[in-house]
Amino acid sequence: MLWLIGIGIHGYEGISIYALDILKRCDIVYIERFTSALSDDDIQGLNSLIGKNGNRIIPVERWFVEDGREILEKAKNKDIALLAYGDPLIATTLTELHVRAVKNCIKVNIIHAASGITSLIGETGLHIYKFGRTVTMMSEQQSTVSVYNTIFDNLLAGSHTLILTEYNNKHNKLFFLDPIYLFNMLLEVEKDLNHKAFSEETFIIVASRVGTKQEKIISGKVKSLKDLNFGTGPHSVIITGLLHFTESDALTTLTYNVNKPIDNTLNIQKISVSMVQRYVPKAKHAIEQMRSIIGEEDKNLPGNKGSFEVLDNAEYYIDDAERFLKQGKLEVAVLSIGYAEGLIDALRFQKGINP
Repeated sequence: MLWLIGIGIHGYEGISIYALDILKRCDIVYIERFTSALSDDDIQGLNSLIGKNGNRIIPVERWFVEDGREILEKAKNKDIALLAYGDPLIATTLTELHVRAVKNCIKVNIIHAASGITSLIGETGLHIYKFGRTVTMMSEQQSTVSVYNTIFDNLLAGSHTLILTEYNNKHNKLFFLDPIYLFNMLLEVEKDLNHKAFSEETFIIVASRVGTKQEKIISGKVKSLKDLNFGTGPHSVIITGLLHFTESDALTTLTYNVNKPIDNTLNIQKISVSMVQRYVPKAKHAIEQMRSIIGEEDKNLPGNKGSFEVLDNAEYYIDDAERFLKQGKLEVAVLSIGYAEGLIDALRFQKGINP
């Protein structure tokens, strides 16, 4: 049998009596330390609580759990436990192990516990059903664009974004990604993409060491928090979306609040909307310039009549784009302005004009 057991968020002291009773009866107990930090003191504390000679808890690395073959093979004939920080089925690696065990006809029992994710959301006072997709920020730069796009998509829906930050424990050396690094990387992406999803005016929440005696939750604008020392991790960052008044009240009351909560969705627009709004004035100006260059007085000259008909059709497409935008038919609006610019460009190349 395989037992997947959550320790909770309060170290070894937070484990349930039921879980301890199971652990005392297991043949082998593994503990993973890659989803979040578990200290040597926690492992020693768990060993002392189990209090069974020879049944020592064995720390294992990510590759061991991802490979899973040794765990599953032993679980066919013995009672095997795998301990995890928080709730065991929040980590996708353990979920995958669960699926493989069931497919191999190995009985699996789950002992759930408090999750760090739900706990930190609850402590901020935000409504959990208003959160969009959760994402993890890694130290590798390529992860930043994915995080930025997730924030953007969630803000379009009015939703909050929970950003988990990188943690690893290689060779007993703990690494926690600092929130300041996260701020700076997202600000750099904003310069490139310019979707107004993240700026120094963005209201954020930084939750550090939730569940420990050193827990601290700070909220405010990026410009007010970017020079703070958040201490050791783990850290999580929340980008708030559309706030209910009870959420705003909770943030000013329950967190160390530096700035009054604001609505981060006010300046956010769908990319298609910003495209149409940006290109319509440019297309109109180009048409005016081309009419002027060709010359209204020469409108009926051979070759020019057709040119003005092309410009008329381009204007019709621009009108369509503005109408579709008001109707919320965004894809058709983009197509319409695209047709207009196509006609303008075709005429420009034909006439050798650069309006």
